[in-house]
Amino acid sequence: MEGAEAASLLEERGLRPPAPFKTYRRRWFLLAAVCLLNCSNAMLWLTFAPVADKTAAYFCISLEMVNWLSIVYLLISIPFGLVATWVLDSVGLRCAVILSAWLNMMGSIIRMFSALKFLSLGSQSYWYLFIGQCLCALAQPLIIFSPTKLAALWFPDHQRATANMIASMSNPLGILIANVLSPALVPEGKHIPLMLCVYAVPAVTACALATVGIHEKVPPTPPSASASNSTSQPFFTGLKMLLRNKSYIILAVSFGGGIGMFTCFSALLEQILCEKGYSNEFAGLNGALFTVCGLLGAFLLGMYVDRTRKFIESTKICYCLSALASIMFAVGSRFRDQAVTLAIASSLFGFFGFAIYPIAMELAVECSYPVGEGTSTGLIFVASQIEGVILMVLLQALTVHVSGDMSSTCALDQDGALDWTTPVLVLAGLCSAMACFYVIFFHTDYKRLHAETSNSDLVKAEDIATADSAEA
Repeated sequence: MEGAEAASLLEERGLRPPAPFKTYRRRWFLLAAVCLLNCSNAMLWLTFAPVADKTAAYFCISLEMVNWLSIVYLLISIPFGLVATWVLDSVGLRCAVILSAWLNMMGSIIRMFSALKFLSLGSQSYWYLFIGQCLCALAQPLIIFSPTKLAALWFPDHQRATANMIASMSNPLGILIANVLSPALVPEGKHIPLMLCVYAVPAVTACALATVGIHEKVPPTPPSASASNSTSQPFFTGLKMLLRNKSYIILAVSFGGGIGMFTCFSALLEQILCEKGYSNEFAGLNGALFTVCGLLGAFLLGMYVDRTRKFIESTKICYCLSALASIMFAVGSRFRDQAVTLAIASSLFGFFGFAIYPIAMELAVECSYPVGEGTSTGLIFVASQIEGVILMVLLQALTVHVSGDMSSTCALDQDGALDWTTPVLVLAGLCSAMACFYVIFFHTDYKRLHAETSNSDLVKAEDIATADSAEA
């Protein structure tokens, strides 16, 4: 009788016996290709920031023009982010990865043209550099959005958070490499052509791996129940569903703001510390601690969440702890001779703050399922870029010019150094407010996990029905 009821239930729902789930070893190759591509793109993004003065002198341009080589990433990713989400969810992961790989490689090669003396480009050399950066910037949203899609399509449910963490954290790893490698490669401006060639190598390698090694946009047999429905919702339908999803909107605002704050912290760290007499080397050390501890935190939290499925609890605790670390840094940075305190604060801020990012991307998929992974994670990234621009403008507007101080290590302009006391305290306050907003108001069901559990129950019902039919 029980088997008959199970069979009847399956017939009423119009379900056929589901295919067994299967994982493929080549998923690790796909993960490696996406990681290398993500790391390479981040390296290309911040190639010139650590050697801005030497870049300006070599190309005979201003520091503002050098800064635009990084800012263009931020601006292009806002409108193209929506296009990237459509490409991932409508065209497929394979096309998105290969397209981003070619854009990334072509951008890195065009950048090399700017430094080739035999071309005699003269004043036009900067524009080759800028066009190359624009192509790399076009690749960034496709690359940034790919980890969640890759984890959903190719990895079983108990490996998804870890796979997403590994692929996502290759981006800050690339930022760390750029901050260390660029100054090492360019002790003098004449070495900039060498730097451009070195940075093109990972881009070309990633493009070759993606083009030759990625043959399918989905595995022949899905690794989990949700993978078979990963692109079940059309793009615009999914977009409407997200905009009506209260939990998703709260998540997008909270973590978009968090990513924007981390972007501001990384970009402004040297300027914040130099006014109180801290050297550029110490600022670089804080940036390295911020990134390295963040990678460690993301790795540990990813493994923990894969085992416990405590997405919400983990992100809420880490967000609150990162807010406390931001307060610690804000207070410590306003005093001199607090190197140990600032190093600890930067490490904790990175450890708890970066750890949230890959888990938040997984949580975005959980609360918005069955909307496509590219759309749900892409909108959070676009929100973070918009909030990052607003925060960057706001924080710089709150700075105050102060007269020159003998202990200051800032490169003074005619108006003197900048006092960052108010902006840093505002940043810590916003981080705390975002954490409270998220903890109080965000609640959701794990829709994707529940769907997989329901599918598992139906599989058991089918097995019972088959067994009873055989006995009869």
